[in-house]
Amino acid sequence: MGQSCTVPDLISNGAADAAREKPRIVLADDHPELLAALGRYLAADFNVLCSVREGFALVKAASELRPDVVISDINMPHMTGIEACRRILREGFAKNAILLTMYDEPELVRRALEAGVRGYVLKIDAGEELISAVKKVLIGDTYLSQRVLQKWTR
Repeated sequence: MGQSCTVPDLISNGAADAAREKPRIVLADDHPELLAALGRYLAADFNVLCSVREGFALVKAASELRPDVVISDINMPHMTGIEACRRILREGFAKNAILLTMYDEPELVRRALEAGVRGYVLKIDAGEELISAVKKVLIGDTYLSQRVLQKWTR
């Protein structure tokens, strides 16, 4: 059904204590290269616990690891990111979820927000906006990618 977590080797030189104090994240995307790049990018500010490549594995990882935030693509095998986040949030496996996607359609954004997702970031803007989005949802705010907001206000 699911796949096992791939925990990136991000802690070295005795930094384990500092990493435990950072907000904890689980990543999900069906592209392994993107997962690796995201893990490296986020590691400076967050403790990336695990990365998975499909929806069932995301729910399983979140249930076992109880991260502060899950970051998921929408289109993944076996279960969409929206449905996985809905289950994770409903079951209390994580308090916050962010979708990182290439889709800016208002209907998908609406469905994500209805599922309880607090952040919606376009992959094209991930380098500029993802860390801000994580920080915003951790303090209880909602974060929508600037391009999504611009599309809605036209």
